[in-house]
Amino acid sequence: MGSSSKASDTMTIRYAPYVETRHNNFLGEVQSRRMAVIDASPFSDYTDVEVDNAFFGAGYVISSFPSLYDMYGKFMAGLDIDALYSQLFEDTLNSSEVDNLVSAEAVLMEDDIEANVLPRLQTGIRDINSVLASTFVVGKSLIEDTRVKALEKFRAELKYKLIPTVRDRWIAHLDWNKNIVCTYAEIMKFYFSAKMDIDDINYSYDAKDKLWPFTVLEYERAALGALQGATTTTTNAAGASTVSRVLGGALSGAATGAMIGNAVAPAQAATSTSAATAGGAGWGAGIGAALGIAAALTY
Repeated sequence: MGSSSKASDTMTIRYAPYVETRHNNFLGEVQSRRMAVIDASPFSDYTDVEVDNAFFGAGYVISSFPSLYDMYGKFMAGLDIDALYSQLFEDTLNSSEVDNLVSAEAVLMEDDIEANVLPRLQTGIRDINSVLASTFVVGKSLIEDTRVKALEKFRAELKYKLIPTVRDRWIAHLDWNKNIVCTYAEIMKFYFSAKMDIDDINYSYDAKDKLWPFTVLEYERAALGALQGATTTTTNAAGASTVSRVLGGALSGAATGAMIGNAVAPAQAATSTSAATAGGAGWGAGIGAALGIAAALTY
């Protein structure tokens, strides 16, 4: 334990010599360590993180790219969905791929006519001796008419089956535009969020580096006050816990209320039985307990 002596207006607290000697040695060690590191900040080698380089590449900043409003105006606000559908309809149904399919079907029909239909027609005409008659010409005309109609039917059915493809391409194009705007907005939101975090870290380490000669002294201040804990008694300013205060307030209030109830009860004794007296003490205790709890929670 430490001893105190008072001379005039100065009070000196002394400790056992072996304690003071060890404390002085400890302060000397702390001072030597502080002198060694006061000019060697551990934060001086920190390199700021450039968030713009991480997002956009070296030399680019966010102003190098279109704003969110420009992206929305380009992909959504200025989009004519009717013109887009007409364009996709034309590109899908009247494309070169459709023409190639129709041409391939025409070749197959020509081969079938040459290999199967015309030989049967010629054989039938020869059997009835009508090779030089107009019947042969009419038969070939009917075959050609059937070929043209079949080819156009194939073209119409092919285009009709491609209409759902036009619709799917139209919807996919609209979704693509919407996703571009939404993704662009998410990237910008993430950029500003990351930039605020990175800037906070950069400034924090820069401030720690500048304040290092002052913050390093905190350890020495703690060392100087190491012995004060032996003579300092800490009092809990908050006092008892909330539960203790509530229970104490309830009991005190109940006792006070019971006393008030007993004082009022004799005045009622002239018109009531002994049960009235007990009832007066009961309601007095109840009201007092409630008031005691309220008072305990207030402070």
